[in-house]
Amino acid sequence: MIVPDLLARRATEEPGRVALEVAGAGTLTFADWQTRAEALARGLARRGVRRGDRVGLLFGADHWLDFAVAYCATQLAGGVAVPISDRLAPAEVAYMLEHCSATGVLHAASATPPGGDHWSAVPAEVEPGSQDPEPPGPADLAQILYTSGTTGRPKAVAATHANLTYGSAPRANRRRFGHSDLLLHAFPIGTNAGQVMLLNALDARPTVLTLARFTPGRFARLIESRRVGTVFLVPAMALELLNAGLHERHDFSGVVLLGSAASALPAALCARLAEAFPKATVTNYYTSTEAAPAQTVMIYNPERPAALGRPALGSGLRITGPDGEPRATGETGEIWLRSPAAARSYYRDRQSSAQTFRDGWVRMGDLGYLDEDGYLYLVDRESDVVKSGAYKVSTVQVEGALHEHPEVAEAAVTGVPHPVLGTVLAAAVVPRTRAPQVTELRAFLMTRLASYELPQRVVFVDRLPRNHSGKVVKSGLRDLIEQADQVMETGPAGPMEIARKEGER
Repeated sequence: MIVPDLLARRATEEPGRVALEVAGAGTLTFADWQTRAEALARGLARRGVRRGDRVGLLFGADHWLDFAVAYCATQLAGGVAVPISDRLAPAEVAYMLEHCSATGVLHAASATPPGGDHWSAVPAEVEPGSQDPEPPGPADLAQILYTSGTTGRPKAVAATHANLTYGSAPRANRRRFGHSDLLLHAFPIGTNAGQVMLLNALDARPTVLTLARFTPGRFARLIESRRVGTVFLVPAMALELLNAGLHERHDFSGVVLLGSAASALPAALCARLAEAFPKATVTNYYTSTEAAPAQTVMIYNPERPAALGRPALGSGLRITGPDGEPRATGETGEIWLRSPAAARSYYRDRQSSAQTFRDGWVRMGDLGYLDEDGYLYLVDRESDVVKSGAYKVSTVQVEGALHEHPEVAEAAVTGVPHPVLGTVLAAAVVPRTRAPQVTELRAFLMTRLASYELPQRVVFVDRLPRNHSGKVVKSGLRDLIEQADQVMETGPAGPMEIARKEGER
Protein backbone atom coordinates (compact mmCIF):
# COMPACT_ATOMS: atom_id res chain seq x y z
CA MET A 1 0.00 0.00 0.00
CA ILE A 2 1.14 3.57 -0.70
CA VAL A 3 0.16 6.71 1.21
CA PRO A 4 -2.18 8.05 -1.53
CA ASP A 5 -4.13 4.78 -1.25
CA LEU A 6 -5.19 5.88 2.23
CA LEU A 7 -6.60 9.09 0.76
CA ALA A 8 -8.34 7.28 -2.10
CA ARG A 9 -10.01 4.90 0.34
CA ARG A 10 -11.37 7.71 2.52
CA ALA A 11 -12.45 9.76 -0.51
CA THR A 12 -14.50 6.79 -1.66
CA GLU A 13 -15.95 5.86 1.73
CA GLU A 14 -16.47 9.35 3.22
CA PRO A 15 -16.11 11.96 0.45
CA GLY A 16 -17.86 14.78 2.31
CA ARG A 17 -16.20 14.23 5.69
CA VAL A 18 -13.77 16.94 6.80
CA ALA A 19 -10.28 15.45 7.03
CA LEU A 20 -8.34 18.56 8.03
CA GLU A 21 -9.23 21.91 9.53
CA VAL A 22 -7.05 24.91 10.29
CA ALA A 23 -8.92 26.91 12.92
CA GLY A 24 -10.25 30.10 11.35
CA ALA A 25 -8.59 29.38 8.00
CA GLY A 26 -10.61 26.65 6.30
CA THR A 27 -11.34 22.95 5.95
CA LEU A 28 -10.48 20.15 3.53
CA THR A 29 -12.81 17.21 2.84
CA PHE A 30 -11.51 13.88 1.63
CA ALA A 31 -13.12 14.38 -1.79
CA ASP A 32 -11.55 17.83 -2.23
CA TRP A 33 -8.20 16.53 -1.02
CA GLN A 34 -8.29 13.72 -3.57
CA THR A 35 -9.40 15.94 -6.46
CA ARG A 36 -6.80 18.62 -5.79
CA ALA A 37 -4.00 16.10 -5.21
CA GLU A 38 -4.73 14.28 -8.50
CA ALA A 39 -4.78 17.54 -10.45
CA LEU A 40 -1.52 18.74 -8.91
CA ALA A 41 0.11 15.33 -9.49
CA ARG A 42 -0.65 15.65 -13.21
CA GLY A 43 0.84 19.12 -13.14
CA LEU A 44 3.99 17.79 -11.48
CA ALA A 45 4.28 15.08 -14.12
CA ARG A 46 3.97 17.76 -16.82
CA ARG A 47 6.80 19.66 -15.13
CA GLY A 48 8.98 16.58 -15.38
CA VAL A 49 8.70 14.98 -11.94
CA ARG A 50 9.47 11.29 -12.22
CA ARG A 51 9.48 8.35 -9.88
CA GLY A 52 11.98 8.92 -7.07
CA ASP A 53 12.47 12.68 -7.63
CA ARG A 54 12.65 14.70 -4.43
CA VAL A 55 10.24 17.62 -4.13
CA GLY A 56 10.65 20.20 -1.38
CA LEU A 57 7.42 21.26 0.34
CA LEU A 58 7.95 24.64 1.99
CA PHE A 59 4.94 25.58 4.10
CA GLY A 60 3.98 27.15 7.40
CA ALA A 61 1.31 26.10 9.89
CA ASP A 62 -1.23 28.48 8.34
CA HIS A 63 -1.00 26.47 5.10
CA TRP A 64 -1.60 22.95 6.40
CA LEU A 65 -4.37 22.37 3.84
CA ASP A 66 -2.19 23.27 0.85
CA PHE A 67 0.67 21.30 2.36
CA ALA A 68 -1.55 18.19 2.66
CA VAL A 69 -2.51 18.50 -1.02
CA ALA A 70 1.11 18.98 -2.09
CA TYR A 71 2.26 16.03 0.04
CA CYS A 72 -0.11 13.50 -1.52
CA ALA A 73 0.25 15.01 -4.99
CA THR A 74 4.02 14.61 -4.88
CA GLN A 75 3.63 10.95 -3.95
CA LEU A 76 0.92 10.35 -6.57
CA ALA A 77 3.39 11.65 -9.13
CA GLY A 78 5.91 9.08 -7.89
CA GLY A 79 8.03 11.69 -6.14
CA VAL A 80 9.46 11.84 -2.63
CA ALA A 81 7.94 14.51 -0.36
CA VAL A 82 10.47 16.59 1.60
CA PRO A 83 8.46 18.63 4.15
CA ILE A 84 10.22 21.79 5.37
CA SER A 85 8.87 24.41 7.74
CA ASP A 86 8.98 27.99 6.48
CA ARG A 87 9.99 29.02 10.03
CA LEU A 88 13.51 27.71 9.43
CA ALA A 89 16.32 30.07 8.52
CA PRO A 90 16.88 30.43 4.74
CA ALA A 91 20.34 28.87 5.09
CA GLU A 92 18.84 25.76 6.71
CA VAL A 93 16.21 25.46 3.99
CA ALA A 94 18.85 25.87 1.28
CA TYR A 95 21.00 23.16 2.88
CA MET A 96 18.12 20.68 2.99
CA LEU A 97 17.07 21.30 -0.61
CA GLU A 98 20.64 21.00 -1.85
CA HIS A 99 21.42 17.94 0.28
CA CYS A 100 18.50 15.90 -1.10
CA SER A 101 18.95 17.29 -4.65
CA ALA A 102 15.35 18.50 -4.79
CA THR A 103 13.95 18.70 -8.32
CA GLY A 104 11.93 21.73 -7.28
CA VAL A 105 9.90 23.29 -4.49
CA LEU A 106 6.17 23.53 -3.92
CA HIS A 107 5.35 26.33 -1.53
CA ALA A 108 2.74 28.70 -0.24
CA ALA A 109 2.34 32.01 -2.02
CA SER A 110 3.76 33.79 1.04
CA ALA A 111 6.97 31.72 1.03
CA THR A 112 9.86 32.17 -1.39
CA PRO A 113 12.40 29.34 -1.52
CA PRO A 114 16.11 30.22 -1.25
CA GLY A 115 17.47 30.93 -4.69
CA GLY A 116 14.16 32.15 -6.07
CA ASP A 117 10.77 30.83 -7.04
CA HIS A 118 11.60 27.33 -8.33
CA TRP A 119 7.98 26.43 -9.00
CA SER A 120 4.61 28.12 -8.68
CA ALA A 121 2.83 28.13 -5.35
CA VAL A 122 0.18 25.58 -4.42
CA PRO A 123 -2.46 25.22 -5.74
CA ALA A 124 -0.84 25.12 -9.17
CA GLU A 125 -2.79 25.39 -12.38
CA VAL A 126 -2.88 22.28 -14.56
CA GLU A 127 -2.77 22.76 -18.29
CA PRO A 128 -4.80 20.55 -20.68
CA GLY A 129 -2.98 17.46 -21.86
CA SER A 130 -0.95 17.08 -18.69
CA GLN A 131 1.05 13.88 -18.56
CA ASP A 132 -0.30 11.13 -16.32
CA PRO A 133 2.01 10.52 -13.36
CA GLU A 134 3.85 7.26 -12.69
CA PRO A 135 2.65 5.96 -9.29
CA PRO A 136 5.18 4.58 -6.79
CA GLY A 137 5.22 1.18 -5.10
CA PRO A 138 5.20 0.29 -1.37
CA ALA A 139 8.99 -0.15 -1.31
CA ASP A 140 9.65 3.25 -2.90
CA LEU A 141 10.67 6.24 -0.82
CA ALA A 142 7.69 8.34 0.26
CA GLN A 143 9.26 11.12 2.33
CA ILE A 144 12.50 12.56 3.64
CA LEU A 145 12.35 14.32 7.01
CA TYR A 146 15.23 16.30 8.45
CA THR A 147 15.88 15.86 12.17
CA SER A 148 15.70 18.78 14.57
CA GLY A 149 19.48 19.16 14.67
CA THR A 150 19.67 19.75 18.42
CA THR A 151 23.02 17.91 18.58
CA GLY A 152 24.47 18.88 15.20
CA ARG A 153 23.56 19.35 11.56
CA PRO A 154 20.11 17.90 10.73
CA LYS A 155 20.13 14.40 9.24
CA ALA A 156 17.83 13.34 6.40
CA VAL A 157 15.66 10.39 7.45
CA ALA A 158 14.09 8.51 4.54
CA ALA A 159 10.89 6.45 4.89
CA THR A 160 9.16 4.20 2.38
CA HIS A 161 5.42 4.03 1.72
CA ALA A 162 5.36 0.66 3.50
CA ASN A 163 6.84 2.31 6.60
CA LEU A 164 4.30 5.14 6.66
CA THR A 165 1.23 3.01 5.97
CA TYR A 166 2.07 0.34 8.55
CA GLY A 167 -0.86 -0.36 10.87
CA SER A 168 -3.44 1.45 8.73
CA ALA A 169 -7.01 0.43 9.51
CA PRO A 170 -8.63 -1.73 6.80
CA ARG A 171 -12.12 -1.08 8.20
CA ALA A 172 -13.81 2.06 9.49
CA ASN A 173 -14.61 0.53 12.88
CA ARG A 174 -10.90 -0.14 13.47
CA ARG A 175 -9.73 3.43 12.98
CA ARG A 176 -7.55 5.05 15.67
CA PHE A 177 -9.01 7.46 18.24
CA GLY A 178 -12.54 6.22 17.64
CA HIS A 179 -13.63 7.92 20.85
CA SER A 180 -13.21 11.40 19.32
CA ASP A 181 -14.73 13.54 16.58
CA LEU A 182 -11.85 16.03 16.76
CA LEU A 183 -8.11 15.63 17.28
CA LEU A 184 -6.30 18.88 18.11
CA HIS A 185 -2.55 19.46 17.72
CA ALA A 186 -0.13 22.30 17.02
CA PHE A 187 2.91 20.43 15.70
CA PRO A 188 4.97 22.19 13.03
CA ILE A 189 5.23 21.00 9.45
CA GLY A 190 8.55 19.30 8.80
CA THR A 191 8.66 17.40 12.11
CA ASN A 192 8.01 13.72 12.73
CA ALA A 193 5.14 14.60 15.10
CA GLY A 194 3.58 16.79 12.40
CA GLN A 195 3.85 13.98 9.85
CA VAL A 196 2.18 11.54 12.22
CA MET A 197 -0.74 13.97 12.53
CA LEU A 198 -1.00 14.20 8.73
CA LEU A 199 -1.20 10.41 8.52
CA ASN A 200 -3.83 10.48 11.28
CA ALA A 201 -5.89 12.80 9.06
CA LEU A 202 -5.71 10.12 6.36
CA ASP A 203 -6.37 7.08 8.49
CA ALA A 204 -7.79 7.92 11.95
CA ARG A 205 -11.45 8.57 12.78
CA PRO A 206 -11.39 12.19 14.01
CA THR A 207 -11.08 15.33 11.94
CA VAL A 208 -7.57 16.65 12.58
CA LEU A 209 -7.75 20.24 13.82
CA THR A 210 -4.75 22.53 14.07
CA LEU A 211 -4.08 26.25 14.33
CA ALA A 212 -1.85 28.57 12.38
CA ARG A 213 0.31 29.50 15.38
CA PHE A 214 0.29 27.98 18.83
CA THR A 215 -0.67 30.29 21.66
CA PRO A 216 -1.79 28.76 24.95
CA GLY A 217 -4.89 30.95 25.11
CA ARG A 218 -6.17 30.06 21.67
CA PHE A 219 -5.33 26.40 22.16
CA ALA A 220 -7.32 26.36 25.41
CA ARG A 221 -10.29 28.12 23.81
CA LEU A 222 -10.38 25.54 21.00
CA ILE A 223 -10.36 22.67 23.48
CA GLU A 224 -13.32 24.17 25.31
CA SER A 225 -15.41 25.60 22.46
CA ARG A 226 -15.04 22.62 20.12
CA ARG A 227 -15.27 19.96 22.86
CA VAL A 228 -12.10 18.33 21.55
CA GLY A 229 -11.78 14.68 22.54
CA THR A 230 -8.11 14.05 21.68
CA VAL A 231 -5.26 16.50 22.21
CA PHE A 232 -1.61 16.10 21.23
CA LEU A 233 1.15 18.47 22.34
CA VAL A 234 4.81 18.64 23.29
CA PRO A 235 6.03 19.25 26.87
CA ALA A 236 6.86 22.88 26.11
CA MET A 237 3.23 23.54 25.07
CA ALA A 238 1.92 21.71 28.13
CA LEU A 239 4.04 23.91 30.36
CA GLU A 240 2.73 27.07 28.71
CA LEU A 241 -0.88 25.94 29.18
CA LEU A 242 -0.42 25.05 32.83
CA ASN A 243 1.82 27.94 33.83
CA ALA A 244 -0.74 30.37 32.40
CA GLY A 245 -3.42 28.77 34.59
CA LEU A 246 -5.67 28.18 31.59
CA HIS A 247 -6.98 24.89 32.99
CA GLU A 248 -8.52 26.95 35.79
CA ARG A 249 -10.39 29.23 33.38
CA HIS A 250 -11.44 26.79 30.65
CA ASP A 251 -13.39 23.55 30.61
CA PHE A 252 -11.09 20.70 29.56
CA SER A 253 -13.51 17.97 30.60
CA GLY A 254 -14.21 16.96 26.99
CA VAL A 255 -10.66 15.65 26.53
CA VAL A 256 -10.47 11.89 26.96
CA LEU A 257 -6.94 11.38 25.58
CA LEU A 258 -4.01 13.75 26.09
CA GLY A 259 -0.88 12.61 24.25
CA SER A 260 2.62 14.02 24.52
CA ALA A 261 5.31 13.51 21.89
CA ALA A 262 8.69 14.85 20.69
CA SER A 263 10.37 14.58 24.12
CA ALA A 264 9.73 12.86 27.43
CA LEU A 265 7.32 14.42 29.91
CA PRO A 266 8.92 15.16 33.31
CA ALA A 267 7.14 13.26 36.08
CA ALA A 268 6.03 16.46 37.81
CA LEU A 269 4.49 17.72 34.57
CA CYS A 270 2.61 14.44 34.08
CA ALA A 271 1.02 14.86 37.50
CA ARG A 272 -0.01 18.44 36.75
CA LEU A 273 -1.55 17.42 33.40
CA ALA A 274 -3.51 14.60 35.02
CA GLU A 275 -5.00 17.12 37.44
CA ALA A 276 -5.72 19.75 34.77
CA PHE A 277 -7.43 17.27 32.42
CA PRO A 278 -9.60 15.36 34.91
CA LYS A 279 -11.25 12.99 32.40
CA ALA A 280 -8.25 12.43 30.14
CA THR A 281 -5.89 9.52 29.89
CA VAL A 282 -2.46 11.18 29.89
CA THR A 283 -0.18 9.24 27.56
CA ASN A 284 3.52 9.64 26.84
CA TYR A 285 4.80 8.46 23.44
CA TYR A 286 8.52 7.75 23.04
CA THR A 287 9.99 7.39 19.55
CA SER A 288 12.19 9.30 17.11
CA THR A 289 12.21 10.37 13.48
CA GLU A 290 14.54 7.44 12.81
CA ALA A 291 12.59 4.77 14.75
CA ALA A 292 8.96 5.46 13.74
CA PRO A 293 6.59 3.66 13.73
CA ALA A 294 8.38 1.85 16.59
CA GLN A 295 7.53 3.44 19.94
CA THR A 296 6.86 2.89 23.60
CA VAL A 297 3.57 4.06 25.10
CA MET A 298 3.00 4.96 28.73
CA ILE A 299 -0.32 5.84 30.35
CA TYR A 300 0.56 8.06 33.30
CA ASN A 301 0.78 5.98 36.44
CA PRO A 302 1.54 7.73 39.78
CA GLU A 303 3.30 4.55 40.87
CA ARG A 304 5.66 4.83 37.90
CA PRO A 305 5.64 8.58 37.18
CA ALA A 306 8.95 8.64 35.29
CA ALA A 307 8.43 5.52 33.16
CA LEU A 308 8.28 5.79 29.36
CA GLY A 309 6.24 2.61 29.05
CA ARG A 310 6.64 -0.64 27.19
CA PRO A 311 6.88 -1.27 23.43
CA ALA A 312 3.76 -0.71 21.35
CA LEU A 313 2.34 -3.66 19.41
CA GLY A 314 4.93 -4.98 16.99
CA SER A 315 7.78 -2.84 18.34
CA GLY A 316 10.84 -4.25 20.09
CA LEU A 317 13.01 -2.79 22.86
CA ARG A 318 16.42 -3.68 24.21
CA ILE A 319 19.09 -2.12 26.42
CA THR A 320 22.69 -2.84 25.47
CA GLY A 321 26.24 -1.96 26.33
CA PRO A 322 28.58 -0.27 23.84
CA ASP A 323 29.54 -3.71 22.55
CA GLY A 324 25.92 -4.68 21.89
CA GLU A 325 25.64 -7.08 24.81
CA PRO A 326 22.27 -6.98 26.65
CA ARG A 327 22.20 -5.19 29.98
CA ALA A 328 20.57 -6.66 33.07
CA THR A 329 17.35 -5.34 34.62
CA GLY A 330 18.00 -1.99 36.27
CA GLU A 331 21.34 -1.51 34.53
CA THR A 332 21.77 1.58 32.35
CA GLY A 333 22.69 1.15 28.71
CA GLU A 334 21.92 2.25 25.17
CA ILE A 335 18.24 2.19 24.13
CA TRP A 336 17.34 0.40 20.89
CA LEU A 337 13.88 0.12 19.34
CA ARG A 338 12.89 -2.35 16.63
CA SER A 339 10.55 -1.14 13.93
CA PRO A 340 7.65 -3.44 13.03
CA ALA A 341 7.63 -1.96 9.52
CA ALA A 342 10.16 -1.43 6.77
CA ALA A 343 13.01 0.35 8.53
CA ARG A 344 13.99 3.93 7.79
CA SER A 345 17.50 5.07 6.92
CA TYR A 346 19.64 8.18 6.60
CA TYR A 347 19.44 9.45 3.04
CA ARG A 348 22.83 9.49 1.32
CA ASP A 349 24.69 8.71 4.55
CA ARG A 350 25.70 5.06 4.70
CA GLN A 351 28.17 5.55 7.53
CA SER A 352 25.61 7.11 9.88
CA SER A 353 22.98 4.59 8.77
CA ALA A 354 25.30 1.72 9.70
CA GLN A 355 25.74 3.17 13.19
CA THR A 356 22.02 3.79 13.82
CA PHE A 357 20.10 1.16 11.83
CA ARG A 358 20.98 -2.53 12.34
CA ASP A 359 18.84 -5.50 11.29
CA GLY A 360 15.58 -3.66 11.93
CA TRP A 361 16.81 -2.16 15.21
CA VAL A 362 17.27 1.60 15.64
CA ARG A 363 19.77 3.13 18.03
CA MET A 364 17.93 5.95 19.82
CA GLY A 365 20.98 7.88 21.04
CA ASP A 366 19.54 7.73 24.56
CA LEU A 367 20.59 5.98 27.74
CA GLY A 368 18.02 4.17 29.87
CA TYR A 369 17.15 1.04 31.81
CA LEU A 370 14.29 -1.43 32.26
CA ASP A 371 12.65 -2.26 35.58
CA GLU A 372 11.61 -5.75 36.61
CA ASP A 373 8.24 -5.37 34.85
CA GLY A 374 9.79 -4.30 31.55
CA TYR A 375 9.03 -0.56 31.80
CA LEU A 376 11.54 1.79 30.20
CA TYR A 377 13.14 4.69 32.10
CA LEU A 378 15.12 7.40 30.33
CA VAL A 379 18.42 8.46 31.91
CA ASP A 380 19.57 11.03 29.34
CA ARG A 381 20.70 11.67 25.79
CA GLU A 382 24.12 10.09 25.40
CA SER A 383 25.45 13.44 24.21
CA ASP A 384 23.91 15.32 27.16
CA VAL A 385 25.36 13.25 30.04
CA VAL A 386 27.73 15.48 32.02
CA LYS A 387 30.99 14.00 33.31
CA SER A 388 31.85 16.07 36.38
CA GLY A 389 34.99 14.91 38.13
CA ALA A 390 34.57 11.18 38.72
CA TYR A 391 30.79 11.20 38.21
CA LYS A 392 28.50 10.95 35.21
CA VAL A 393 25.35 12.99 35.80
CA SER A 394 21.98 12.77 34.04
CA THR A 395 20.69 16.18 33.05
CA VAL A 396 17.19 14.66 32.76
CA GLN A 397 17.22 13.71 36.43
CA VAL A 398 18.36 17.18 37.53
CA GLU A 399 15.74 18.83 35.28
CA GLY A 400 13.08 16.58 36.80
CA ALA A 401 14.04 17.70 40.30
CA LEU A 402 13.96 21.36 39.31
CA HIS A 403 10.49 20.97 37.78
CA GLU A 404 9.21 19.79 41.15
CA HIS A 405 9.93 23.18 42.73
CA PRO A 406 6.69 25.21 42.97
CA GLU A 407 8.35 28.39 41.66
CA VAL A 408 10.04 26.76 38.65
CA ALA A 409 8.02 27.03 35.45
CA GLU A 410 10.64 25.51 33.15
CA ALA A 411 14.19 24.31 33.53
CA ALA A 412 17.00 22.90 31.39
CA VAL A 413 20.43 21.65 32.41
CA THR A 414 23.74 21.29 30.60
CA GLY A 415 27.46 21.08 31.33
CA VAL A 416 29.86 24.03 31.35
CA PRO A 417 33.68 24.06 31.68
CA HIS A 418 35.27 24.04 35.14
CA PRO A 419 39.02 24.49 35.83
CA VAL A 420 39.21 21.64 38.36
CA LEU A 421 36.37 19.20 37.66
CA GLY A 422 36.50 19.62 33.91
CA THR A 423 32.74 20.12 33.67
CA VAL A 424 30.03 21.10 36.12
CA LEU A 425 26.27 21.35 35.81
CA ALA A 426 24.55 24.62 34.98
CA ALA A 427 20.80 25.23 34.85
CA ALA A 428 18.61 27.77 33.10
CA VAL A 429 15.38 28.36 35.01
CA VAL A 430 12.21 30.18 34.00
CA PRO A 431 10.49 31.26 37.26
CA ARG A 432 6.71 31.22 37.62
CA THR A 433 6.07 34.34 39.67
CA ARG A 434 9.38 34.99 41.41
CA ALA A 435 12.94 33.70 41.20
CA PRO A 436 13.54 31.46 44.24
CA GLN A 437 16.36 32.34 46.61
CA VAL A 438 19.60 30.45 46.11
CA THR A 439 19.59 28.88 49.55
CA GLU A 440 15.95 27.88 49.13
CA LEU A 441 16.59 26.25 45.77
CA ARG A 442 19.69 24.48 47.03
CA ALA A 443 17.91 23.13 50.09
CA PHE A 444 15.07 21.88 47.89
CA LEU A 445 17.43 20.12 45.48
CA MET A 446 19.53 18.58 48.25
CA THR A 447 16.52 16.47 49.31
CA ARG A 448 16.27 15.05 45.79
CA LEU A 449 19.77 14.95 44.35
CA ALA A 450 23.24 13.81 45.33
CA SER A 451 25.77 16.56 46.06
CA TYR A 452 27.58 16.00 42.76
CA GLU A 453 24.27 16.43 40.88
CA LEU A 454 23.61 19.92 42.23
CA PRO A 455 23.91 22.66 39.57
CA GLN A 456 26.87 24.90 40.28
CA ARG A 457 25.42 27.73 38.23
CA VAL A 458 21.84 28.85 37.69
CA VAL A 459 20.60 31.38 35.16
CA PHE A 460 17.14 32.91 35.52
CA VAL A 461 15.65 33.71 32.11
CA ASP A 462 12.32 34.58 30.54
CA ARG A 463 12.42 31.66 28.10
CA LEU A 464 14.55 28.70 27.13
CA PRO A 465 16.22 28.41 23.71
CA ARG A 466 14.04 26.02 21.68
CA ASN A 467 13.90 24.97 18.06
CA HIS A 468 10.75 25.08 15.93
CA SER A 469 9.64 21.66 17.23
CA GLY A 470 9.78 22.77 20.88
CA LYS A 471 12.97 20.98 21.91
CA VAL A 472 15.58 22.77 24.01
CA VAL A 473 18.74 23.46 22.01
CA LYS A 474 21.59 22.62 24.38
CA SER A 475 24.19 24.58 22.40
CA GLY A 476 21.98 27.66 22.73
CA LEU A 477 21.59 26.91 26.42
CA ARG A 478 25.35 26.87 26.93
CA ASP A 479 25.69 30.14 25.02
CA LEU A 480 23.00 31.71 27.18
CA ILE A 481 24.76 30.65 30.38
CA GLU A 482 28.18 31.77 29.16
CA GLN A 483 26.86 35.19 28.16
CA ALA A 484 25.07 35.81 31.44
CA ASP A 485 26.46 38.19 34.04
CA GLN A 486 27.75 36.13 36.95
CA VAL A 487 27.15 36.78 40.63
CA MET A 488 28.75 34.49 43.16
CA GLU A 489 26.74 33.49 46.19
CA THR A 490 27.83 30.99 48.81
CA GLY A 491 25.31 28.54 50.27
CA PRO A 492 25.62 26.19 53.23
CA ALA A 493 26.76 23.28 51.05
CA GLY A 494 29.31 25.16 48.99
CA PRO A 495 29.47 27.72 46.22
CA MET A 496 26.69 28.14 43.69
CA GLU A 497 26.81 30.74 40.99
CA ILE A 498 23.55 32.52 40.25
CA ALA A 499 23.53 34.38 36.96
CA ARG A 500 20.81 36.71 35.72
CA LYS A 501 20.92 37.70 32.10
CA GLU A 502 20.91 41.46 31.86
CA GLY A 503 17.48 42.92 31.07
CA GLU A 504 15.55 39.69 31.58
CA ARG A 505 14.45 40.14 35.17
